[in-house]
Amino acid sequence: MANPTAAMLVIGDEILSGRTRDANMYHLAGELAKRGIDLKEVRVVSDDHEAIVSAVRALSAAYDNVFTSGGIGPTHDDITADAIAAAFDAHIDVRADARALLEAHYQRTGAELNVARLRMARIPDGATLIDNPVSTAPGFTLGNVHVMAGVPAVFVAMVESILPLLTGGAPLISETLRVDRGEGEIADVLTALAKAYDDLSIGCYPFQKDGRFGANVVIRGADGPRVAEAMAGLRSGLEALA
Repeated sequence: MANPTAAMLVIGDEILSGRTRDANMYHLAGELAKRGIDLKEVRVVSDDHEAIVSAVRALSAAYDNVFTSGGIGPTHDDITADAIAAAFDAHIDVRADARALLEAHYQRTGAELNVARLRMARIPDGATLIDNPVSTAPGFTLGNVHVMAGVPAVFVAMVESILPLLTGGAPLISETLRVDRGEGEIADVLTALAKAYDDLSIGCYPFQKDGRFGANVVIRGADGPRVAEAMAGLRSGLEALA
């Protein structure tokens, strides 16, 4: 049985402008692999309502789960919650359960729950909250879309909150072999291996160090013995080149 699939939608002008380097995709990909959920696509869109709505609708229809990051804070450009609501034709407003969380948090900290901060309690009808143990303001799940903060520490915490609730599959097994030969020298071996093990993912990632070319060959799959067998075949094929 195939693993559940996923996509990620990274939202924010700061990512596209190069002002901020996204770390959330790296974290999510690793956590999904452990859970047996196959990350198939990642998109990055600007803080544009229609762009977010269009991307959410397309990804939600194509994959079992969609994870978004960014745009659920208190400022004017945090428009993700409204866009998600629009994508599902859902009403959105300040919701009592989310407001109660923020009221308790700001009472503890002695800060004011002003109009801007109250924006973080705007949740679409029908959504369930995603716990945020770092800064309290919740994310939410609507349909198969999980809406989370862009701040890495908060995103990591929200991923930890939501993943145990999702159906997983077979965790991905990965083995890597460093080869001190150029890609052109090992291409035939890799082609033959890929044909023999077409149920596995076999990637070749070149590097250059001290004036010499090499490659890291990575074999991935859900069947550990099968991955080990393919790695043994790779080593054998490379030894034959010597």
